[in-house]
Amino acid sequence: MKKIKLLISTIICINLGISAQNNLGKTDDVGRIAICPVVGYIPDMPASAERTLLNKMGQITSKNGMASAGNRFIMYPHISIVTQDITATAPPMHAYNLDVTLYIADNMTQSIFSSATISLKGVGKNPTKAYMSALKTLNYKRPEVKTFIQEGKDKIVEYYNSKCDFILKDAESLAGRKEFDEAIYTTTSIPDICKDCYMKAQDVAVSIFKQKMENECMQNIADARAAKAKDNYDLAASYLSGILPDVSCYADAQALLKEIEDHRCAIALGKAKGAWASQNAREAGRWLGEIASDSKCNSEATALGNQIKSKLKADEDREWDFVLKVQKDQVALQKEAIKAVRDVGVAWGKNQQPTNINWTNMD
Repeated sequence: MKKIKLLISTIICINLGISAQNNLGKTDDVGRIAICPVVGYIPDMPASAERTLLNKMGQITSKNGMASAGNRFIMYPHISIVTQDITATAPPMHAYNLDVTLYIADNMTQSIFSSATISLKGVGKNPTKAYMSALKTLNYKRPEVKTFIQEGKDKIVEYYNSKCDFILKDAESLAGRKEFDEAIYTTTSIPDICKDCYMKAQDVAVSIFKQKMENECMQNIADARAAKAKDNYDLAASYLSGILPDVSCYADAQALLKEIEDHRCAIALGKAKGAWASQNAREAGRWLGEIASDSKCNSEATALGNQIKSKLKADEDREWDFVLKVQKDQVALQKEAIKAVRDVGVAWGKNQQPTNINWTNMD
């Protein structure tokens, strides 16, 4: 069980802090609730102004310790052009008065937690420059922005504290439909500032994670057998290496891994013998280097290696040792890569940009 918790914590980006508490007033708690700035369709906004607006919203979240690339909690804007004038200066300039309303919302439930309207002014040589000049005055230090952020954070905490049982029930329902990645994301996205709910969610996440592994277990074994039949041993091993010891098919997976290793060993040994029969020591060494030390033909491979070494000259002997070392190192690195490929866990919520924000365009 501890191994499962460790895997979950190292694979999933959950934006959590170290200690858990329900104190809404501490500023360090804010950093545990991550918000992703997004911009939907805004009428009359120049296309080039979108990046400026996103950058300004990004500053607001990052300076308050809430920056995120996740897709659950979002900050989005609405912009109203209050006035658009031409100044009586020489040369004439364009002037904008904008009302920018920022919202913090839950993109999954489409619930708005807080909002703030900030009046901005900008002047420029043309309408686009004037519009962007106004947006550049959007500052994270404004009192109304700080109040907006604090209110949003408080409402998110309140939401989790009051809806915890429903959230966990939804996660279990997702798991029941075999939507395991989203289920685990739902549980692990609960901020640890919501202490009680956070602790309950961790237990649910571990349970769902194990269900996911059990569900995938036999499929992984079937895929491994298919890859093995095509002599794709690395792929076959990659399907099996992520199966944990407390999953029911672990013994079957280990037995198949042993078969794969022994089969690969026999092929490599045969190629090594063929190469040595042609007096190609380097090629023989390359194939001997593919043989794992715990495989069933390791003793025979070692004997062949010693036989080849005994017939080499001194300078060739040194080169032989080097070839074997390089091959062994490559095999070790390859095995680590295979394990990394199939390190089990979920990344449903990791670095996902919000994809459906059309609802934010409605007033």
